[in-house]
Amino acid sequence: MRVHWTENAIGHLVNIYEYIAINSPTYGKRMVDKITRRSRQIAIHPLSGRKVPEYEAEDIRELIEMPYRIIYRIKPGQIDVLAVIHGVRLLTDEIQKR
Repeated sequence: MRVHWTENAIGHLVNIYEYIAINSPTYGKRMVDKITRRSRQIAIHPLSGRKVPEYEAEDIRELIEMPYRIIYRIKPGQIDVLAVIHGVRLLTDEIQKR
């Protein structure tokens, strides 16, 4: 199945890289690479992520790539990555509306 990264999720990846790259551009790139590689898993096994606790909806799921949550929505023929947030954060209203 096709995995589509939303502008919101791409923005989160950029922010993650920039934050980590302050101390180490190499580790920033590695973290972003680890997160984006997880999209291969959801492309093959969309239901492998757990339901997002804030929703309890079958189509909104998450994978953990410590310390981040990769939030995605399963749609017919496509998976949308909605957000990548730090594991200690709850979803904001802005993210929840997407």
